[in-house]
Amino acid sequence: MLNGILPPARTLAVAGILCLSAAVVIGCNAQSNDADTADNITQTDSGVSRIESVRAKGKVDCASQIDLPGFGFVDSDGNLRGFDIDLCRAVAAAIFGDSKAVEIRHIPYIERGPILQAAEIDILSRTTTWTTTREAQWGDYTVIMFYDGQGFMVRETLGVDSALELDGSSVCVAAGTTTLLNLADFFRQNDMHLETLSFEETSETYHAYEQGQCDATTIDKSQLAAVRSGFDDPDAHVILPETISKEPLAPIVPRGDDLWTALVRMVFYVLINAEELGVTQANVEEMRNSEDVRVKRMLGTEGTFGQEEVGLKSDFAVDVIRAVGNYGEIYDRYMGPQGESFTLPRGLNRLWSDGGNVYAPPLR
Repeated sequence: MLNGILPPARTLAVAGILCLSAAVVIGCNAQSNDADTADNITQTDSGVSRIESVRAKGKVDCASQIDLPGFGFVDSDGNLRGFDIDLCRAVAAAIFGDSKAVEIRHIPYIERGPILQAAEIDILSRTTTWTTTREAQWGDYTVIMFYDGQGFMVRETLGVDSALELDGSSVCVAAGTTTLLNLADFFRQNDMHLETLSFEETSETYHAYEQGQCDATTIDKSQLAAVRSGFDDPDAHVILPETISKEPLAPIVPRGDDLWTALVRMVFYVLINAEELGVTQANVEEMRNSEDVRVKRMLGTEGTFGQEEVGLKSDFAVDVIRAVGNYGEIYDRYMGPQGESFTLPRGLNRLWSDGGNVYAPPLR
């Protein structure tokens, strides 16, 4: 098993190749809550709230991926890293004060809905687009943590400068995704013919494209940049200029426990507000002494913003920021100018105050 990863049976062979070290330690001492806090926690059909279940397990069960640079990948030391993974670790840090109190379950795209509907996990954080149908069928979306749009990538030798020149082409695409639907819509609306080759796994899709089984591949532009960064010759591949869809990416939780949903949202709100307020992984301890009332409230030194009502201690934000940093730090860690995976300008993923779409309610 990879560090902190529980792969499904069908992916054990892949995981076995990647496995480089022992599993992450998932047990730790849960933070205690007073009786009033416990009484406020929503009960599920089984009579046990999800926060109580998570504390009893000593870990957060998170479904994600292990094969996409920048979002969920295995580094050279066998550690699972990435933007989506850090969101899961932030929730673990909030609950346990330990970002390692998490198990990552690698699942294919097509298993996202069923695993949420069966409530087998606590969070799905796997580059998943927020759509109305998924919200109706799968579970509760939390916060849009990445704004994206679908595009196309082709080999430079194809001599194509626009997606409108792809009439009659073959396209590799992941099955069970909005990508597949958007692809069909784009070709139909532009009276173009299409041959589709679909695959269950991200890695299978882009391996097939790189090996020349199709003329083009398509998915969110951030993922195209991620995939291209891992090719033997990235410069031989071109991301075409068209953006054919809106792709707001957000983690999802199983339906049925409103306070669990509120807890996860609150953690993500902290990440965004921390960047706004200049609180970082490096200065969070020092910022406990800030005179800014907003910072004092966020870090639990004065007032409250609802932490106890969802079952968290007053200064949980300190543990979260100390573990993973603020929103901007997470983004830059993997995709910033010195990102360890690739460089992708923040664009819409800038804070609202910098002209982007990233926005969170005030913590008060």
